[in-house]
Amino acid sequence: MIVEITVNGRPYHEEISPDRRLLDFLRDDLGLKGTKKGCDQGECGACSVIVNQKLVNSCILLISQLPERSNVLTIESDEQIIVQLKEAFVKHGAIQCGACTPGMIMASAALLMRTPQPSPDEVRTGLSGVLCRCGGYTKIFEAVQAVQLSLAGSES
Repeated sequence: MIVEITVNGRPYHEEISPDRRLLDFLRDDLGLKGTKKGCDQGECGACSVIVNQKLVNSCILLISQLPERSNVLTIESDEQIIVQLKEAFVKHGAIQCGACTPGMIMASAALLMRTPQPSPDEVRTGLSGVLCRCGGYTKIFEAVQAVQLSLAGSES
């Protein structure tokens, strides 16, 4: 099937097998290795990307399930909120083993795009689909809060 898709601002018009997973297209066809392959079952969230402003698990989303002309953002995006989150994760020590980091950043970006000033409970809920095996949630929440404050015009 012919797919028209925009990934990180770059348009693609490709013939892709309809049963190909978005994760495989991103990693293997486009060389975007930042989106992690974790559980391969949609449970861990390491493969999270944003499709049309919604967080999705790319390991279980088939190309044929994408809406026409989808807009996909990955961890490699230069979208300002994603850049700010990457910097905040480093600054606040929210990166430990790195397995969940791309998924956490993408979940955080999706949350802040949808709700620029989330409550602590909304942050916990917004990130609940991405598992951190190192137990670093406190630092992750601090990084998200720093970007949230930055978006509100305050200094973190």
